[in-house]
Amino acid sequence: MSQIISTVMQQAQEAFEHYRQVSGKNRAIFLETIAEEIEGLKDSLVAIAHQETNLPLPRLQGEIGRTTGQLRMFARLIAEGSWVEACIDTAKPNRVPPKPDTRKMLVPIGPVAIFGASNFPFAFSTAGGDTASALAAGVSVVIKAHPAHPETSALMFSAMEKAIVRCQMHPFTIQHLNDASNETGKALVMHPLTTAVGFTGSQAGGKALKAYADQREVPIPVFAEMSSINPVVLFPESLNQTNTTLAKTLAGSISLGMGQFCTKPGLLLAIDSPALSTFSETLEHELTQVALHPMLHTGIAKAFDKARYTITSQAGVASEASLAVVEDLEKPTPSLAKVSAKDFIENPLLHEEAFGPFALLVICQDVQELSQALKALGGQLTTTLMATEQDVENYPEILSLQCSLAGRVILNAAPTGVEVAASMVHGGAYPSTFDARYTSVGTSAIKRWVRPICLQGFKDWMLPEELKDGNPLKIWRLVNDTFTNETI
Repeated sequence: MSQIISTVMQQAQEAFEHYRQVSGKNRAIFLETIAEEIEGLKDSLVAIAHQETNLPLPRLQGEIGRTTGQLRMFARLIAEGSWVEACIDTAKPNRVPPKPDTRKMLVPIGPVAIFGASNFPFAFSTAGGDTASALAAGVSVVIKAHPAHPETSALMFSAMEKAIVRCQMHPFTIQHLNDASNETGKALVMHPLTTAVGFTGSQAGGKALKAYADQREVPIPVFAEMSSINPVVLFPESLNQTNTTLAKTLAGSISLGMGQFCTKPGLLLAIDSPALSTFSETLEHELTQVALHPMLHTGIAKAFDKARYTITSQAGVASEASLAVVEDLEKPTPSLAKVSAKDFIENPLLHEEAFGPFALLVICQDVQELSQALKALGGQLTTTLMATEQDVENYPEILSLQCSLAGRVILNAAPTGVEVAASMVHGGAYPSTFDARYTSVGTSAIKRWVRPICLQGFKDWMLPEELKDGNPLKIWRLVNDTFTNETI
């Protein structure tokens, strides 16, 4: 296997040397063409993914649209070109000491390895956001298919191969490995030509890849989205006014896709009150009404069952809904448990994710205990406020804590669902990701695959288009501390 990976990475390096020279406009055409080819295979892709993942057809059809939408979003970004963050400080030869001419922009880093996700076979997998943003940045990509949907991944890659031919790109600009072994993943990360890794999956998987990357002679970044329980704070006035509505909203979010969303609300926190008791009873009832569906695959179902059992067997945890498992393990019963804030704060096992239709309700005695419970948590992808305007005004310290906790802070909406937009942040501090400065969704995701370079003292004809005096691409640049798209 090591020889195969060595060949693949050498091919990826060869492709990178060509692809990095392709203009932003031509890379944009390439991304648009990939989207067209995917749409041409839409019916077949959806049918095969349905067989391999148990995901419903409408969900998969919508996910195809998200996948092609991401590709086109990045195509628009790089066709315009200002994303390279060009900065120019012109020379001042008469200053003492003389000031040199310096010019900076973002450039692609080199071949990257992308690991497909199990829960989004299209949007976070073979041609998903990691791949789309990497290709937009100008790097070559080696994709390791997720073993839960190998046929889906292979068919998706065939669409990308067609786009490579149509756009006359280097044949190894994108490569695809349909090998389920951990050794393949390790070899990809450890190979000296790999410059970065993109991963969406379990915390154990992400930590393993990070450990491989750190063992290298030259360490590389691993951009991994791994674990998040996405705490939802139920504020007092909101509970008093809308607890039934809140319960129905959160029941739908907890059970959406059988809880197999990285933004599923797995933790609910509130100050004890009669309204909270009513909310809890209503939520329990709503969860019993959810239609059961198979989970993605047996491995995820077993991992969920184990994680849920670990949480509900801890001291002080009371089950609010039936934990009975139907004969088919892949169709778990959506469930709720509750625990006091004191027990929650003292037991780190209660801070772990159960990836499936389950949530833990933390009952706090006062705002101080609520604050302590939030402080006990690690980094999160999202945190939500279910709050009135008066709640927001009354509890500024809780809002401040939530803003320090997660990459996305949501007011009065379920956290499930991640809009693909320039303003989106889908990231957070560990254990949600390894680096809270980056996002895996939105146009800023491109920044994971680039580095800044400064060119000092170069003649204008030697410079890339983005840094020339005449600004032939008409992009926005920071010139002598002023944003402009004019010539110098």
